[in-house]
Amino acid sequence: MTIEVRAATEFEDVRTMLGPKRPDSDVCWCLSYRVPGTVNRELRREARGEYVRELMRQGPPGVLAYAGDEVVGWAAIHPRADTSFATSRKIPHVDTLDAWSLWCVRVRPGHRGQGIAHHLITGAVEHARAEGAPAVEAYPVDNAGAKVDLTMAYVGTRAMFEQAGFEKVADTTSVLNGFPRVVMRLRLS
Repeated sequence: MTIEVRAATEFEDVRTMLGPKRPDSDVCWCLSYRVPGTVNRELRREARGEYVRELMRQGPPGVLAYAGDEVVGWAAIHPRADTSFATSRKIPHVDTLDAWSLWCVRVRPGHRGQGIAHHLITGAVEHARAEGAPAVEAYPVDNAGAKVDLTMAYVGTRAMFEQAGFEKVADTTSVLNGFPRVVMRLRLS
């Protein structure tokens, strides 16, 4: 199977990966780290998807993985300065470098266990590189090989990012699914 990763420019494909099965449901739409907390809490149901549609007019909010014409994965990546990681008290800044944040990697059910997450990380890094990012950071769990609940696996694991060439650069005080999160970085320049 050939996987192609490209910038998320098609709203319907983003909806396939991030939208709810029922339009009146409240789901993340990958906004919780992208917008200020007050905005994230105020957005409800269909308004969340419309907000993503508006964000997409400013540029791709991430990358999508395709198997042929079928969208099978998503990774959120954006300059850290425009995310809540810029002001996080739990996830520290390593330095003043204008790094991009990679905070969500999702693979559709039925396509997991095929290496698509690795393609997504590589594609997200290449997208950031093409946009001039000096480095990409991720904030995965350091689970030491233990199983991570699928609902919390979107941040990835330390091992997954190490396989992609990232290095641990800091500990955090953030914990997800009982596992500590770490700051992983890949320098691009």
